[in-house]
Amino acid sequence: MSQPIKVLIVDDSALVRKVISQQLEKFEDITVVGKAKEPYTARDMITTLHPDVILLDIEMPRMDGITFLQKLMQHYPCRVIIVSSLAEKGGDVALKALESGALDVIEKPGYSLSISQMGNQLAKTIRAVAKIPIRKLGGREQSAPVKPPESGSLKHRKNTVVAIGASTGGVEAITEVLRYMPPDAPPMVIVQHMPKQFTASFAKRLDSLCAIQVKEAEEMEILTPGKAMIAPGDMHITIRKRAGVYYVKYADTEPVHYQKPAVDVLFDSVAKEAKDKSIGVLLTGMGRDGANGLLSMKMQGAYTIAQDEESSTVFGMPNEAIQIGAAEAVLPLRNICQHVLQYLER
Repeated sequence: MSQPIKVLIVDDSALVRKVISQQLEKFEDITVVGKAKEPYTARDMITTLHPDVILLDIEMPRMDGITFLQKLMQHYPCRVIIVSSLAEKGGDVALKALESGALDVIEKPGYSLSISQMGNQLAKTIRAVAKIPIRKLGGREQSAPVKPPESGSLKHRKNTVVAIGASTGGVEAITEVLRYMPPDAPPMVIVQHMPKQFTASFAKRLDSLCAIQVKEAEEMEILTPGKAMIAPGDMHITIRKRAGVYYVKYADTEPVHYQKPAVDVLFDSVAKEAKDKSIGVLLTGMGRDGANGLLSMKMQGAYTIAQDEESSTVFGMPNEAIQIGAAEAVLPLRNICQHVLQYLER
């Protein structure tokens, strides 16, 4: 039997440290090797205990979690999951954590999650991130706005929809794909597994970096060229077509693959409504959400792409799609945007 995954909890609340520790004790493959109430104590524990995964709060005394995370990634890269209470104003902070090298963000128990739900979600995420090679860790430098490539013919873009799905590592991956899209790029609809408190912040951040408009998707919003829409963090989104026009339709149904929004829900609707006038892109993430939906798109004539293993933070979702034959192309992240544009111009 393999060794349990070693976890270090860093949170200034003794109650939170106790609750998280008790929840993780339920799982034989996970062991809590230490608990720290602030970053300076955590720093010393990291060098002696060598945890596989660190659970980190954002708001703490002496040094906030973001500053600690940035220093950690610079000098001693570790697998970090943010576990925090994400108020409305916390969206920007949580997004900053992901851009600084955190692998995922999970809410503390509260309105959205019960204690047991949080424990189960934590365990699943810990298992996934523990497999990530240390060489893939580290924060991404802030990108300045980039001049996109010159546009090609619009003839094949007018009625095409690009659907993108991602999970763990998706903040960086989606940014890399979208920031090089030209202003006349086809309409894009995106599902990123995120808590509802910061999908709007993610869209706003992307909008500041990209030549296209990026925003959180709204019910009945029309898909237009040069605009990308991000699914709200607590709602499935689909597309519908009426009189030749595509628009967004919410689906407030049960989670799929434990996710809401789910990539499969979006991809299935694109397969049904856009058929061969669509492109599906499945990026980094744990689990298998999006694999079956990407296959549905391919079977309806869509062009389908999966991110390759080397450039994926977590190869779970793309790999599942590749294994069932859903991806026509398997590409490194840096090539996906250019490949989509070249396909459209052919």
